[in-house]
Amino acid sequence: MDLTEADIEVKNRRAKKMMLWFGIVSLIMGFAGWTSAYIVSSKREDWISDLELPQAFFMSTAIIILSSVTYFLAKLAVSRNDQSKGTLLLVITLVLGITFIILQFLGFSQMVENGYYFTGPTSNIKMSYVFLIAAVHIVHLVAGLISLLVVLVQQLRGKYMPGNMLGLELGATFWHFLDFLWVYLILFMYFVK
Repeated sequence: MDLTEADIEVKNRRAKKMMLWFGIVSLIMGFAGWTSAYIVSSKREDWISDLELPQAFFMSTAIIILSSVTYFLAKLAVSRNDQSKGTLLLVITLVLGITFIILQFLGFSQMVENGYYFTGPTSNIKMSYVFLIAAVHIVHLVAGLISLLVVLVQQLRGKYMPGNMLGLELGATFWHFLDFLWVYLILFMYFVK
């Protein structure tokens, strides 16, 4: 069987997209496990049901949603060969991603100021889960920022153009997943008392 270079390129693109989706599915399974444990633990006698999430978490939610919009617009701009606009939007997405992480740490500080700790004699199981779930999401968002930096560097090198945007598409897919994941997590922690 003789494969042309175009056939190999199509298979390569499909393989890379499939690997990304395998990774995303494994992340979903991990977070499903933590949220399931959260639900099971909510039946404990020492569970705090009237806990309010920090305001910084809600501000960070707005920021990450906005970052998904800017990443989408960056991809759209590059697909229309508006490279400078695409680059600017990728930089804005990076700044918004960093702002999200800063706000998450402010949220942790607000929880500590309210007397809630991850571990120790003054901690409780619910707060430990909130800290854990948010912290693990931050770790994955750092991976998303690294991916975004790679995409930005490649964009500055002129790698992406209409018809050749695989890295940008993969980065955007991962970023949007992280956005949807956080929205799910914040809604989950807000509504599951």
